[in-house]
Amino acid sequence: MAEAIRSIVYNHDVAGLHRRMNRFIGEMAASASTNLSQMSEYDQTRLRTYLNAVRTYVNWVISQPQLDLPETSPRKYELEANPNVPLVENEAIIDIIRMMELARDEVTDGQSARMSSGLISFDVQRVGNVINKIEAFLDSYVSIVTPLDLPESSPTRPVTAPGKTGV
Repeated sequence: MAEAIRSIVYNHDVAGLHRRMNRFIGEMAASASTNLSQMSEYDQTRLRTYLNAVRTYVNWVISQPQLDLPETSPRKYELEANPNVPLVENEAIIDIIRMMELARDEVTDGQSARMSSGLISFDVQRVGNVINKIEAFLDSYVSIVTPLDLPESSPTRPVTAPGKTGV
């Protein structure tokens, strides 16, 4: 899937949001539901907690005072590489990951990335709208349409590996 254009930002809050979004994208790409045509209730619950964590982080960022950092701004924050997300069997998870990538990339490529801290209202709105869309997708599509019986076209992809087993 798509890589963000930017590899460096000047905003520590945007760097934190980027890191969180990448972690949640990786979690979705390795979820047990990736090999099926349905999304388990457990993976849906986990996704909702990830979306809530992003929303809560954004709300925390915008509730903080704008920082005056004349001696340390602009400071470069190198972004971690975006996860390499393979195409998976579950089309809903592919759609969800794409939406999460859009939210991440809009902020890291947006005006907020050049500030020392905080988020401009337009970037807050963009992230919030994508989160709302993913939640609506779960409620109005995933929970209604899946599972699908696809005996002629499944499987289309190899089985994904289990999650990481430790360090």
